[in-house]
Amino acid sequence: MFAVFKTGGKQYRVAAEDVLKVAKLKGERGEIVEFGEVLVVGGDSVTLGAPTVAGATVAAEVLDQARGPKIIAFKKRRRKNSRRKRGFREEFTLIRITEILTDGKKANKDVQPRPKRAPAPAAEAGAETAEAAEGATAKKAKKAPKAKAKAPAARAKPKNKPKGKPKK
Repeated sequence: MFAVFKTGGKQYRVAAEDVLKVAKLKGERGEIVEFGEVLVVGGDSVTLGAPTVAGATVAAEVLDQARGPKIIAFKKRRRKNSRRKRGFREEFTLIRITEILTDGKKANKDVQPRPKRAPAPAAEAGAETAEAAEGATAKKAKKAPKAKAKAPAARAKPKNKPKGKPKK
């Protein structure tokens, strides 16, 4: 099932578990936000809105409130000694779509955050990995930083050399 909804002047086509950046929304990390301006709901049968689908909402969990990369607006008028440099970082909200609701249903507000993945379990052969780990630490120990060679000393200026142009 997918939906097309509108927020921040843009339209997004989403399905459950999609992660996307939208313009800044009110809400703290972990909160559930709802988007009521759903334009299309698709799946087995597609429902087009005129202009929106009645009773359809898209629920999403706020993952993060952040700022994008700095954009530099530099303007220069040549031969006029006129320059302007301005930096700007757009604020955005990172969301994960939790569910697409139809028929006026309400979002489940107590959605638990997804658990983080556990690292891959260690190999069964413990002795082999222990030997490999010891070998890796030995290699690191061998690659100790080398002492840098000192640069040659700066040449001393002769003390009795006259400054300026030579006299004739």
